[in-house]
Amino acid sequence: MAGDLRREALPDGASAAGTRPGAEPRPAGTPRIVGIVWGLLILNTLGSAGAKTIVPLPRSLIQMVTMGALVAAFTLALAVNLRLSIRPSAFVFLLTLLLIPSVISSANLESGFGALFRCARLALFIGTLWLLSRWWDGGLTFVRHHIRMYLAVLASVAAGLVASPGAALPDLYGGRLVGALWPLTPPQIGQYAAVIIGLTVLLLLGRRTDRTSAAVVIVPSLVLLALTHTRTATLGLLIGLALAIGSLVLTSAAARRFFAWAVLCVTVAAVGFASALQTWFLRGQSQENFSSLTGRAKVWHALLAAPRTTTEYLFGAGLGDKSFGGLPIDNSWLAVYNEQGMTGVALVAAIIVVLGGVALLRPPSLSRACAIFLISYCAIASYTEAGLGDASPYLLHLAVAASLLAAPAATAPLSTPEVPRRRVPRWTRRSEVS
Repeated sequence: MAGDLRREALPDGASAAGTRPGAEPRPAGTPRIVGIVWGLLILNTLGSAGAKTIVPLPRSLIQMVTMGALVAAFTLALAVNLRLSIRPSAFVFLLTLLLIPSVISSANLESGFGALFRCARLALFIGTLWLLSRWWDGGLTFVRHHIRMYLAVLASVAAGLVASPGAALPDLYGGRLVGALWPLTPPQIGQYAAVIIGLTVLLLLGRRTDRTSAAVVIVPSLVLLALTHTRTATLGLLIGLALAIGSLVLTSAAARRFFAWAVLCVTVAAVGFASALQTWFLRGQSQENFSSLTGRAKVWHALLAAPRTTTEYLFGAGLGDKSFGGLPIDNSWLAVYNEQGMTGVALVAAIIVVLGGVALLRPPSLSRACAIFLISYCAIASYTEAGLGDASPYLLHLAVAASLLAAPAATAPLSTPEVPRRRVPRWTRRSEVS
């Protein structure tokens, strides 16, 4: 996506220096190194658990790579922002407050020393976001970085599928697509595919990319999303796009046309392919298994029924691996409740409410539509996926939304040099009067 996504004439509110004599230079554009930092943050949040890869990778090696990526991201962000210039951000501020219950609960060491290690990781993650906030100005720069980096991740998934279809579609996951080169689970792949599909569709509607470039992203991503059989990602994509495009309907003819065609296609698909869609959606599960959300509900009930002290109720049991009783929680709100208590739940809810409220108050625009898509997707996925309380792709999605909702940076006004007044001799003025 290097040359496919068109840049605005003045990306991110930046422009060249003024052409008038004496004009002060305006803020420079986003440095290229910022894109590298964003890619390293994405690498850090890929995780180390997943399917077996073609070439076995020790988990310790994967963890060393992901943590090294976070340290490198913070170092590069600090190097490119040595003056520690940051922009006020309610999103990052609330994330910083989330560190308080995380540290309080983790200090008890109920979850072991790994909890303190995760706190340090979260602190480094938030610190990197603070350093990058300098370039959050409502532009689409971070949207492009997001699409490019996750497209590279999906390219590795597609390469693994071509190299070893058996490893990429294992029976252990019911024939669902997994990462055969890097250990990625079906929900992860589905999430990445859904997010970049939605953002690319919005860029296409906003005429920030051409159809060919958009097709290069959307078509393969749709194929990978279908192979993962990920219901949460599919619903998040459809509902998020509906809300985002709906915010553009009154101001964009392209959005109105796309919305009308989308409704027509969905109606035809629902009528003509109802049986195939139902089979894909159920994934061969029984009605009982489907109603219990693939066993998630049993874990949720056990977690809520477990006795807790007042400290654990308020601050949780410390950052862990988002599991309870050895089983994954797979719910962001319950995972936060388990690890950071009701204080953490309140802070995470405040993040969603603040971002959503700001998005609703902004005038219709492409940046606002992209932010609405990301916020709504994360809110929908939070019901069956964990990650809103720790360093994760979901926090990166919300960080992109925060960058889109930030007010444009003030530019230095163009000024003309002051021309000194020429002293007129007295005899000249007397002659003019006479």
